[in-house]
Amino acid sequence: MLNRIRNIQWRQVGYFFLGLIGLVGVGMLMSLVNKKDQVQVCTDLKVMVEGKETFIDQNDISSMIKEKFGKVVGKELNALPLQKIETELMKSPYVSSADVHMDMDGTMQVAVQQREVVVRIINQVGQEYYVDSKGNKIPVTLKYVPHVMVANGNIREGYKKSLEPVTSDLVKDLVKIVEDTKSDELWSNQIVQLYVNDDKDIEIVPRVGNQQLIIGNADSLSYKLDRLKKFYTHILPKVGSDAYSKVNVKYSGQIVCERKGDWFIDSLQMKINKKI
Repeated sequence: MLNRIRNIQWRQVGYFFLGLIGLVGVGMLMSLVNKKDQVQVCTDLKVMVEGKETFIDQNDISSMIKEKFGKVVGKELNALPLQKIETELMKSPYVSSADVHMDMDGTMQVAVQQREVVVRIINQVGQEYYVDSKGNKIPVTLKYVPHVMVANGNIREGYKKSLEPVTSDLVKDLVKIVEDTKSDELWSNQIVQLYVNDDKDIEIVPRVGNQQLIIGNADSLSYKLDRLKKFYTHILPKVGSDAYSKVNVKYSGQIVCERKGDWFIDSLQMKINKKI
């Protein structure tokens, strides 16, 4: 009997009981945490709105949550539908993403990212809408007017519902022109508006000078803009800012300049063409 007691691996027995005690302790702790979560209430609501636009602010988000889900502060945590709140916030045409979660102290943290608009379209019947960086239409609001390029004139594509994608090649070209020129030092300062004329050609409305700058469409855009730069750096200083009423770079390999009532290719431009 004594030998049998001596042969027992007391160290392993000790490990077994320690493990058992640990499991019981973890179970009790989880039970307490779960019980605490069931009775803990929301103590505060904090909203952060990110993005360079200000279509919406913290008050708008707080009001939206209160309208759909009631007052959240004071409610038990297990009664707060965090996923549904995120889904509801994403229904706003001005919100690109939303994250809602609870902190350990019971604070509901709401982070909203606003959509970035690229251009404001005013179509041929006066209907207005924005286009965001993903090519979706955003409704115009009187609360906030972002400082973005305006495109108007003979634009047929209108607006039916928020976040519908742009469909026409013309509006897609307008977006491309804005996107490709906004980081260029010259064009970001010189282009104040885009206009679509009766021939459905896109024109640049310049900040300096009163010429019609016709680029046609967004095909070979960098090449066309480069030729317009040549016009500003080589031709304009020699002839003066009022010499031409129209400058057209839609045709490959040419800068076509028009004096009042007559189209012609300027001889100075022919020399520039040979250098390019």
